[in-house]
Amino acid sequence: MKNLVVGAGFSGATIARKIAEELNQKVTVIDTKSHIAGNAYDYRDHNGIMIHKYGSHIFHTNLDNVWAFISRFASFNTYMHRVVAVIDGIETTIPFNLRTLYNVFPESMAQRMEEKLLQHFEYNKKVPILEFQKQDDADLKFLAQYVYEKIFLHYTTKQWGVSPNEVDGAVTARVPVYISCDDRYFQDKYQGIPFAGYGKTVENMLDHPNIEVRLNTKFSDYKEDYDRLFYTGPIDEFFDYKFGELPYRSVNFKLEELDMPYYQCNSVVNYPCNYDFTRIHEYKHYLNDLCEKTVIAKEYSEFFERGKNERYYPIPNEANAALYQQYLSEAKALKNVYFLGRLGDYKYYDMDKAIARALELFEEIK
Repeated sequence: MKNLVVGAGFSGATIARKIAEELNQKVTVIDTKSHIAGNAYDYRDHNGIMIHKYGSHIFHTNLDNVWAFISRFASFNTYMHRVVAVIDGIETTIPFNLRTLYNVFPESMAQRMEEKLLQHFEYNKKVPILEFQKQDDADLKFLAQYVYEKIFLHYTTKQWGVSPNEVDGAVTARVPVYISCDDRYFQDKYQGIPFAGYGKTVENMLDHPNIEVRLNTKFSDYKEDYDRLFYTGPIDEFFDYKFGELPYRSVNFKLEELDMPYYQCNSVVNYPCNYDFTRIHEYKHYLNDLCEKTVIAKEYSEFFERGKNERYYPIPNEANAALYQQYLSEAKALKNVYFLGRLGDYKYYDMDKAIARALELFEEIK
């Protein structure tokens, strides 16, 4: 059985490794990019700083099987991600939590609100912002409006290019109010950054005698025979956009090298209400890279345009879901062709979920 995998990101690398290793079959992996690891690709620059080319990637998961799988190919540090936001000129952690409360409000006011929050909600509960707005208490109504405007409204508009009312609930649920003192961005059991980087991790995954990797190679230009296809590219592109184009948001990162040891206090600082970029990344925080200079990346969100930028985030709404279902129906009619990954499934996947999806697909075809 000759297997062709289109895409050398985590989805493609996972399915390729499982087929090569457990089925002892030949796999060719192709990618249009000049590097492996997809949008998780990183590299060390001339300062020795590990740069995440396509924005910060933090590995986190509660899935034991995913952690066991990726740990074969990488050693991770114990980095736990925190996000700082500048709210009314004050640097504080988000999601908005009980610690944030005391950072942005006078102590007496914060204490009163904390007591009411603990009366109305379970401790350690994450409440989606739109649900949190449904309050009768005057103090909690004020707090809900404050969080909505200062953290959610303007940031969401910048990130998605539409008003929050036009954003799917799956997106708004990712911006909760956290009734807790836990100021970590993720609460997963396993968290960290691979010491050698994501590029090296994927390289190790693809390092098998049965796997051949070809970069700078388009699927449309691949002329060799194959018996089974695993496609992690855009599903609408595969079918030549016969039903129309699936919309995506893209991101533009503007890197700056600065002659100072550190630019900001944290790896990521969000600017919900200021500037036209959404956040600033400072990569040396992740692996504690030590040097006299630093590199930051200002992140600007924009709509995806073919030939201009990269697809990042599928835009979840009813119209796009219906369009994807048309392509999915076409896909199901194909024999020995499987779609996976963020672009193939038109679904927002964190890295662990992309791996989990590939592992599940392998069990199906095994």
